Amino acid sequence: MTELTAAYPVTDADLARLQARLTSAAADADLLDVAYRLHDTPLGTLLLAATPRGLVRVAFAVEGHDAVLQELADRVSPRVLPAPGRLDAVARELDEYFSGGRASFDVPLDWQLSAGFRRTVLEHLAAEVGYGATASYAALATLAGSPRAVRAVGSACATNPIPVVVPCHRVVRSDGSPGRYRGGEQAKLALLALEAA
Repeated sequence: MTELTAAYPVTDADLARLQARLTSAAADADLLDVAYRLHDTPLGTLLLAATPRGLVRVAFAVEGHDAVLQELADRVSPRVLPAPGRLDAVARELDEYFSGGRASFDVPLDWQLSAGFRRTVLEHLAAEVGYGATASYAALATLAGSPRAVRAVGSACATNPIPVVVPCHRVVRSDGSPGRYRGGEQAKLALLALEAA
């Protein structure tokens, strides 16, 4: 401990105030490209991230939030800062969804982490597979205009950057079994059960 820190100890509250000032200054100067927050849900803590265009990422704890933040810095912009207020609408809609009061999401989405056929698949999924319904990977391939691209649909769902909001949990195997999920099999089963209630 240096003399300066001994004479002027820095508390967690001091650091929080400093971070809030930096975030506010970055936003005022239009230097905040990716805002993020952590949000507690029945599935655990989700990392929510948004650009000025919309929600760009929802990440489960099993993905490693630090790794996801690094991915955002590498793929979107290195100007990534916690700015919980910017994600209040997303957090509110997620809370409503998990409490059974919301069947679809209205927040704007930023699709930049999904391109080409993967994006086409996810857009069809979000628009055409409603709350409480499921679709097979094969059916979603047909909806996306490529009936033989079942594996590519699986890849699109596995790499969905906006799970829960873009409901890849509603895509199941042809035999009705759940299949894999970015948040883990238990998360997928929990989401399917929530929507079936």
